Amino acid sequence: MDEERNCPADDHESHSSHRKTRWRDYLNDCVLAYKTLGIVFGGLVTSPLYVYPSMNLKSPTKDDYMAIYSIMFWTLTLIGVVKYVCIALNADDHGEGGTFALYSLLCRHADVGILPSREEDAARNTSNNLTSGRKPTKVGKFFEQSLIARRLLLFLAISGVCMLIGDGILTPAISVLSAMDGLRGPLPSVNKSIVEALSAVVLVFLFMLQKHGTSRMSFLFSPIMAIWTLTTPLIGIYSVAHYEPTIFKALSPHYIVRFFLANGKRAWQLLSGTVLCITGAEAMFADLGHFNKRSIQMAFLFAKYPSLVLTYAGQTAYLIHHPGDHSEGFYKFVPSAVYWPVFLVATLAAVVASQSLISATFSVIKQSVSLDYFPRVKVVHTSPNKEGEVYPPEINYLLMFLSIAIILVFGDGPDIGNAFGVVVIMVMVITTILLTLVMVIVWRTPLPLAALYLGAFSALEGAYVSAVLTKIPEGGWLPFTISIILAFVMFGWYTGRKKKMQYETRNKITAEDLALLLSEPHRQRVPGVCFFYSNIQDGLTPVLGHYIKNARSLHEVTVFTTLRYSLVAKVAERERVAVRPLGPRGTFSCAVQFGYADQGLEGGELVARVMDELTNGLAPAEAATVDAARSAGVVHVRGKTRFYVGKGTSLYDRVMLGFYEFLRSNCRSGLPTRGVPLRQRMEVGMLYEA
Repeated sequence: MDEERNCPADDHESHSSHRKTRWRDYLNDCVLAYKTLGIVFGGLVTSPLYVYPSMNLKSPTKDDYMAIYSIMFWTLTLIGVVKYVCIALNADDHGEGGTFALYSLLCRHADVGILPSREEDAARNTSNNLTSGRKPTKVGKFFEQSLIARRLLLFLAISGVCMLIGDGILTPAISVLSAMDGLRGPLPSVNKSIVEALSAVVLVFLFMLQKHGTSRMSFLFSPIMAIWTLTTPLIGIYSVAHYEPTIFKALSPHYIVRFFLANGKRAWQLLSGTVLCITGAEAMFADLGHFNKRSIQMAFLFAKYPSLVLTYAGQTAYLIHHPGDHSEGFYKFVPSAVYWPVFLVATLAAVVASQSLISATFSVIKQSVSLDYFPRVKVVHTSPNKEGEVYPPEINYLLMFLSIAIILVFGDGPDIGNAFGVVVIMVMVITTILLTLVMVIVWRTPLPLAALYLGAFSALEGAYVSAVLTKIPEGGWLPFTISIILAFVMFGWYTGRKKKMQYETRNKITAEDLALLLSEPHRQRVPGVCFFYSNIQDGLTPVLGHYIKNARSLHEVTVFTTLRYSLVAKVAERERVAVRPLGPRGTFSCAVQFGYADQGLEGGELVARVMDELTNGLAPAEAATVDAARSAGVVHVRGKTRFYVGKGTSLYDRVMLGFYEFLRSNCRSGLPTRGVPLRQRMEVGMLYEA
């Protein structure tokens, strides 16, 4: 009876605890949504400054402006809300977003990848791999069986990454320039050169802040974006009430139809300018790893989206009565009484706009390096809790240099805006295609629904693409040039890594092969411990056979060490190092696992940890032998391989492998060097036959 009386109280206590947890989670999401404003939606603040950059109508009427506002409203609603907030944000890959996250997601759920990667290998060992127990779809089978289809899929993913990186170069330039240009209105003495110089200084300051990480940046930027998100719609509401209270009639799509029927080709060309209203949407998806899905959705739906809608409404209302001011639509519609405060907020918000694309670029670079499609660069995780918060120093300074170069070369002319429009819409089209494949292959969405999604957004974005491509001669060539250079880098790296993996797979050394090599005459076991590093998960690197045959010796204790990168934040200490005997006396296989937030085990720390694992699992006599070998000295050996290009090698392989060798010689090593004294390092050179 006592137990029966206690049950309701226990249930009530459990329900109360669950309710408190739910409220705590909701408040945490609200705080994170506030922080999200300071990073993720920064790219969208450039659009109010560039609403009407390509107004090519001779005498725009009220109906023309109403139609333009209608186009921007429905573009924001369909692409921003429906495509990205409601659909794309659900297509994350272990919390990461962006083009390569979609490609990685497809690789996890179907055999559509071409080059195996560290991340894919780790995924095969995870318990949440959704491919288990599920038959592939017809579309998935088609891609698995068609090499051409898989190559096209890889090409799309790489193109999307290259376009987004191009966006990360252009956005800082155009954002800061557009804001700083506000000085020239009230201060005629400020010329173009001064604006460009000030913009360059602001960018240097911004890029120098990146090393502090996204979390710290968001605390700095969130108040700025909160003020911006509140200020501009208030000015918009004032402008609507003062100039054109009936502006919201433009939400009816019939204005768009009438506009195109009346203006024809000129209306279509205007799309190259209105596409800028949705800048930053792809960055919103790529920045997913820095926050979470719910916080981005809350911040966009309840803050950024209504702010943009009201701001555009106010600008349009002003321009209906001042049609000649379309080239300076943002600063002109700001009342003179609040001009300078708004200018200050706009300049700070433009810095935030740059940050959103910079952090998105960092994310896709990190994904590309993890998937082994980009040369290795240093990637610093700036948060112990979020894998997506990364800072690659080399990429940061490269972006800074290119952004400043664009400002100094192109200035604030129309070419930079045209280039911006091209890169914005092209990466969106690629995301639409990859997202459709995710729907069919991963989510198992019925084909009619997936076809409806693909048809609707292909038509909308296709219209924008057809318009922006006409701007290629007028600056639109710039993102294509950047993308071609980046694609050549990625394909060069991909080709070299693929060739290397094929050679190592064909010539790998098994435990039986190692026993035979050591049993041959004149093979000696020399005193000491050798850590022989290898990237091969199943088997030993062919460099080992090359080393034994030429040196005719192997250390008394040799530990073949493989570094494995896990998809969790931290690997438990008991699972960090796994050592097992290989068979031949004194040879061991060692797998060292790292989480993305682990500091790593290198140099003396790695030696101590592995030696402890070895001696704990051996008999006393064998443990004494290991200790004696350690006392004799420790050496760390890594292979330094390059391709031998013979006369029979094709011209394509000659060019790509030569470029790969250049990249490899100038990028960071995949093996540990920190904390290892120079006298303990050894590199074994070997030629791989191309």
